[in-house]
Order: sequence, then structure tokens, then C-alpha cells
Amino acid sequence: MPEDIIEKKSNFDLTSKSAFSRDNEVFTSRSYAALLAKNIIPYSHRKIADNYVIIKKIFQFQAVMPRITNAERTLLAKYDFNTLEFTTVNQMYNELSLLQQWAVSGDSKLKKDADNILEIRTKELKFIVANRYANISNEIYKGYLALENYFVEISKYND
Repeated sequence: MPEDIIEKKSNFDLTSKSAFSRDNEVFTSRSYAALLAKNIIPYSHRKIADNYVIIKKIFQFQAVMPRITNAERTLLAKYDFNTLEFTTVNQMYNELSLLQQWAVSGDSKLKKDADNILEIRTKELKFIVANRYANISNEIYKGYLALENYFVEISKYND
């Protein structure tokens, strides 16, 4: 009898899909729906997303994009962020949430760093897409997909 209760409890799903969820995604505190609903999307994020989506539709990143510089790596390391090719989806959700908060904060240096980090992330994403994801060798590190989907969700030019 107690085993039946435990089994029912372990099969009970507290999460449910949202309108913004992908097919294999459930609503969590770090899903797209939560990311878009909890925080105000800063104008700088929308501008970068629009730029990314338009360029991807027109050029489809056929030219190889440059890697990030050492100065850009240093900025990422300053805030303890991995490079995009070694970032998990959960880490990217956390990072995007932080960048949203920093972009609307009263600290001008933090705002500037947040915008610079998102620009660096965009540059990394363009490089990964231009190389057709060839550098990604591990199934765990899918943060680049979370970033790309975030751009598509907040862009006014998505399909």
C-alpha cells in the first residue's frame, strides 16, 4: 500500500507546458516562459535579437565569423561565465536572467558590461552557427540553442 502512494507521488508532474515552451521543455523557473514573463526584456536585448534574426534570415552565416578575443574572454571570466560552447542550457537561462536584471539596473558600468556580454554571446553564437555546430562535441553543452531560441522569442522579426 505505501509503495502505491510513493509510486503515484513520484509519477506526479508538478510542471506543465506553457505557450512558449518547446516540445521537449516543461515550465520551470528557467524555461522561456518564465524568463520572458518574470523580467522586463531590455531594449538592448531586443535590438541585438532583431539584428541576429535579420542577419540569419538574409545571410544565414555562410561566412565564417571570428572567435572572441582575449579581452572578451576576460570580461566573461570576470563574471564567472563559460564560453558559449561550454555552457549548459540551465547556465544560459541563469545568465540571461542576470543580464536582463543588469541591463535595467541603476549601475551604468553593470549595464555596459551586460550589453557587452550579450554582444560577445551573439558573436560566439554566430561563430558556432557559421561552423554548423562542428565545435560542439558534447550533448550537455546546449546553451547556444537556448540563446538562439531566446533571440527568436524576443525578436519582432521571427516567423
